[in-house]
Amino acid sequence: MSLNSFGRVFRFTTWGESHGPALGVVIDGCPPGILLHAQDIQAALDKRKPGGSKFVTQRKEPDAVKILSGIFEDDRSNGPRTTGTPISLMIENVDQRSKDYADIRDKYRPGHADFTYDAKYGFRDYRGGGRSSARETAARVAAGVVAEKALAFVLGADISIRACLVQMGPHKIDRARFDWAEIENNPFWCPDAEAAKLWEEKLDAARKAGSSMGAVIEVVASGVPAGLGAPVYGKLDADLAGAMMSINAAKAVEIGAGIEAAALSGEENADEIRMRNGAPHFLSNKAGGILGGISTGQDIVARFAVKPTSSILTPRKTINAQGEETEILTKGRHDPCVGIRGVPVGAAMMALVLADHAMLHRAQCG
Repeated sequence: MSLNSFGRVFRFTTWGESHGPALGVVIDGCPPGILLHAQDIQAALDKRKPGGSKFVTQRKEPDAVKILSGIFEDDRSNGPRTTGTPISLMIENVDQRSKDYADIRDKYRPGHADFTYDAKYGFRDYRGGGRSSARETAARVAAGVVAEKALAFVLGADISIRACLVQMGPHKIDRARFDWAEIENNPFWCPDAEAAKLWEEKLDAARKAGSSMGAVIEVVASGVPAGLGAPVYGKLDADLAGAMMSINAAKAVEIGAGIEAAALSGEENADEIRMRNGAPHFLSNKAGGILGGISTGQDIVARFAVKPTSSILTPRKTINAQGEETEILTKGRHDPCVGIRGVPVGAAMMALVLADHAMLHRAQCG
């Protein structure tokens, strides 16, 4: 049984392969009456698409989205609006170079899903990794735009979801210089201008050497009301962790203080509460906006780490499909740091989880 769907009420299913004719997503459970233009989705896809700088894969894909179903427009609708029926979005692949992968047809890239796909299915699509390729995330980004609109519609409020890169390789940002405005000023979505300069130097060296670097992405949702999430198997943080972990190359997820919470004392970790303007006010946010699996009304903060891209030019020891020991190097066009294009994917997954939980909350609590 393959699981290509995510969510319970707001549910989406992605389809397609890296070198197939197209990929896309079907979204079910979206409320009717939401204004949805293709250009809204396109703006998000343009942040993720390849070829944007020398620091990402040079595959040239316009990632032009087509809305195939689920919206309707006439002289009374005041624009294209969701109908409540499944929304189908398609993105065509136009710049595949499958010949680049001929040399690894029978070899397994260390650190890649080549071996495990072969072990599970008995054969695999070696062209760009097929279904295991990060190209699949374009469909998630498209679905995330619909989710963010549905979230605002259900909650009756605008929710801000932002994401950035906070670490590349061992090099972290300086939190004292954190500025959301900076993420638009460099190719790394980095909120620290000085860190971005260092990353440019380090990643350029890795790129020219045919190597790669890992990264950490931070996603922050502001304006989420208290009460989303449910005990004990529908915890908001558990679903967020699963969503972020499902992103290609993700190897770790943390909420709020995360791993660092283990080193804190009870006094340091406690997010003390006071009343401000007649409402609860937390004096810190070590919990990342979630307690007991339920949102507190604070910013929801999640981070996920992605490993270095496994398709590199440095020869590595491996085996082939016949069980013979050999070496491999991977030609073609690859991201020297997949974390860069993972930033809009993380934001999309946050929106998708929150939309699902907002609708679950409304169904139970009104």
